[in-house]
Amino acid sequence: MSVKFNGKHLAKFIRPEEYDAIYPQVELAHRQLNDHSGPGNDFLGWMDLPHTYDKEEFARIKQAAEKIRSDSDVLLVAGIGGSYLGARAVVEACKGVYHNDIEDGVKIYFCGNTISPTYLNDIIRITKGKRFSINVISKSGTTTETALAFRVLRKLLEDSVGPEEANKRIYATTDRSKGTLKQLADAQGWPTFVVPDDVGGRYSVLTAVGLLPIACAGIDIDALMQGAADACDAYGVCSPDNDAYRYAMTRNILYRKGKLVETLACFEPDFAMMNEWYKQLFGESEGKDQKGLMPTSCIFSTDLHSMGQFLQDGSRTMFETYVDIKNTREDFYIEELEGNFDGLNFLANQNMSVVNRKAMEGTILAHTDGGVPLGVIEVDSLSAYDVGYLIYFFWKACAVSGYLLSVNPFDQPGVESYKKNMFALLGKPGYEDRKAELEAKLNG
Repeated sequence: MSVKFNGKHLAKFIRPEEYDAIYPQVELAHRQLNDHSGPGNDFLGWMDLPHTYDKEEFARIKQAAEKIRSDSDVLLVAGIGGSYLGARAVVEACKGVYHNDIEDGVKIYFCGNTISPTYLNDIIRITKGKRFSINVISKSGTTTETALAFRVLRKLLEDSVGPEEANKRIYATTDRSKGTLKQLADAQGWPTFVVPDDVGGRYSVLTAVGLLPIACAGIDIDALMQGAADACDAYGVCSPDNDAYRYAMTRNILYRKGKLVETLACFEPDFAMMNEWYKQLFGESEGKDQKGLMPTSCIFSTDLHSMGQFLQDGSRTMFETYVDIKNTREDFYIEELEGNFDGLNFLANQNMSVVNRKAMEGTILAHTDGGVPLGVIEVDSLSAYDVGYLIYFFWKACAVSGYLLSVNPFDQPGVESYKKNMFALLGKPGYEDRKAELEAKLNG
């Protein structure tokens, strides 16, 4: 198994009988997922996706990626939330944070995930003098952040190569049959890929939403899907030893003991965007009805020099989950330095990964001794296969954890509140009454 949940450091915080007590609720959650009887059952397409995905579309994704890699210097991926987080997380986990700087081939930049004019201008500067393509990702085509960026970038592309050639360089990932973006794509003849109706955004990374950008980065998407498929089989068994279920149980036991915050931490900077993806997955899935754990994240040892103080000595409202990457993408051998002016020769004659591991082990001991419950998710590597496996691990754990909280883990009603207020304040037609009401509150 490529991913395991190690709970040995939790022994003094959770008794075995507490797992026994919560397990019947896990069995119920398992049945609800399998027979589609639980809340949000119309968004369970992710469960069998690694086995049942559209093989014809998968082949078209590979073909499109090959074309983009051959005719473009830059790929701009316009999307927000689940429409970009998963893809960027996988690309950086597998290829590294600096992949655009150190690798030849197409450079991939993500946009349409903010309304910052500074960010958009920087993206525009990136395209100057470059051959570029656009992958716009939106089920509706009207998501403000994405649609605004796409409007600008599409015109930039048309001005650069002409409308006819631009239409060959725009790829739309959207609804199968309806919506503004689908209608526009069909009218302009853009290649289209499908956001499945039964897969929510935060569960969409292994659909065309994530797969096209990931393939453009040169990552083996066959291996990615195989890892997820093997995880689907492994975590499809209802057992107290199911690692995804063990993690879900741990989270909920600690939540019921008054722990309100989970910090996911990894000692590899390439995992930073996976942390961000995890925060969306669990935050959007569980934060409802004034319930749920607040998902936070750290990259160690970097954040041990900032957040480390709070984690060690701050209020005891949190627990930690470490992602332990057993085999790093690269290593570095530390040699002795003549004179030993920095006093670091005690680190010499070994790989740097050993030093990093000892930092992790020392932190585990310090934080658990300080009263912080701490579990460890062990991952073989950040290969495409193992990342696919890890994605499915988190999916399954999140779904079960949400049901243990008695919330619908597949909707996001709270996300719409800011949009309505923003539309009203910007004067969008149909929001006139709300605008007056909101402006009175702001000016009161």
